[in-house]
Amino acid sequence: MDFIIISGLSGAGKSVALDTLEDIGYFCIDNLPLFLLRELALGLQTSGLGPHGEYLGTAVGIDARNQPDHLADLPRLIGELRQHGISGRVIFLDADTETLIKRFSETRRKHPLTSDEHSLHEAIGLERQLLEPLRLVAETQIDTTLTNVHELRDLLRERLIDSRAVRASVLLQSFGFKNGVPKGVDFVFDVRCLPNPHWQEHLRSLTGRDALVVEFLEKSPEVELMRVDLTGFLDRWIPRFETDGRSYLTIAIGCTGGQHRSVYMVEALRRHLAKHGHQVLVRHRELP
Repeated sequence: MDFIIISGLSGAGKSVALDTLEDIGYFCIDNLPLFLLRELALGLQTSGLGPHGEYLGTAVGIDARNQPDHLADLPRLIGELRQHGISGRVIFLDADTETLIKRFSETRRKHPLTSDEHSLHEAIGLERQLLEPLRLVAETQIDTTLTNVHELRDLLRERLIDSRAVRASVLLQSFGFKNGVPKGVDFVFDVRCLPNPHWQEHLRSLTGRDALVVEFLEKSPEVELMRVDLTGFLDRWIPRFETDGRSYLTIAIGCTGGQHRSVYMVEALRRHLAKHGHQVLVRHRELP
């Protein structure tokens, strides 16, 4: 089981790291007390959501609010987890003290170790000391001093995700232009230029899901050309959006009434995308 421990200095990007992993399907827990780590990892391995009974990926955030003796014992605990087939990778995020002070000043967040006895500068120094055992066992250390949020997300995807690429959930929606274009969509394609089954009296009451309408449309070279162009466009660009971290895409196909051509094209695209491993939802706005 892939089990990642995200740690590092407060303000260095732990929350961004956990959010990034959560976006691609990891089960994420922030600020986990270390005395719960072993039980959590072993429990998830045997009772999780993966195809073989385990979570495919889990990430936990560990910070300096844990007891010092628990932090010092972490290398031994990671070794124990690995004996049970759990990866126990440690990712440590750091930044220079001046940058961390600036970030806390800009966001007005309170450092978890500041108190009446410790200034912000002193709290950061204390945190470095407490988290030193994690830094020493970290397979990956990332300095975010000169890195913004978007750059950090890209860097984490490159270093951590490997083959676990984001697969976007695609919503295909047919609609009729006479009732307006749907709101909140990413792409709108107009198929009103294709032959219209509405003008065939025996097809008028049917929909683009019916065999007679499908047969009529597939006799047209223009329909096939449109289908090939749309599938080629989606095959080329959906992976680019997935690489950029998009989890959802909505694609609307419109004809005049939203009954024949748009419905047919949505169903054709659904079959194509599902065949290539995409999660696809279909909505026909104008059909009952």
